[in-house]
Amino acid sequence: MFDDVAPKYDVVNDVLSMGQTRRWRRIVVDAMDVKVGQKVLDLAAGTGTSSEPYADAGVDVVACDFSLGMLKVGKRRRPDIDFIAGDATNLPFADNSFDASTISFGLRNVVEPRKALEEMLRVTKPGGRLVIAEFSHPVVPLWRNLYTEYLMRALPAIATKVSSNPDAYVYLAESIRAWPDQDHLAQWLQDAGWTDVTYRNLSGGIVAVHRAQKPAEHRESVPVAKLRRQIKPRHQAG
Repeated sequence: MFDDVAPKYDVVNDVLSMGQTRRWRRIVVDAMDVKVGQKVLDLAAGTGTSSEPYADAGVDVVACDFSLGMLKVGKRRRPDIDFIAGDATNLPFADNSFDASTISFGLRNVVEPRKALEEMLRVTKPGGRLVIAEFSHPVVPLWRNLYTEYLMRALPAIATKVSSNPDAYVYLAESIRAWPDQDHLAQWLQDAGWTDVTYRNLSGGIVAVHRAQKPAEHRESVPVAKLRRQIKPRHQAG
């Protein structure tokens, strides 16, 4: 499905999000706060749009995705970025390979998202950070109702006009509606072993950016259940 939509994927995203996608991605880059010389895993990177800001800043970024079609489009546009095919639930990287990991609007498409969170923990260095941007649940009831109506009616109709595979965007709408809310994702992160979990709502909760940290080496032996009791999600307004 993603192979089919790859050629127009970024354009369609801009149209369907009314231009908000670029703003959301800038916020993710700011939250990552990585420096030259550090190595970043950008999982579910697709065509590499989310990876470009790191490469442009001189950061060593690896764009990893399950869709070969997406990777081919990205490699043609940005041959300077490392594009690697990989399964989010079985990443082709050694333990502690990256200073930071991120996934934007892709965790929802993983069959076993909790396992993906554990895999990202495995490949991230102790003390390293994780930033996730994902569609979520609007926090204002009226806005939530309008948004749901847009997802199920307007979004597929618009996709029919601009996409080569409108059925893919019917799936998109359904997957967003079925995705857990902000607090549930925060709990998943804690269950996977991440600590210092916080999230920030964007566009009224249409998108949430979750941040977390891998425990330092001397804390890695602490049982996940104990960490879960000690640490509660912290919500940031915004």
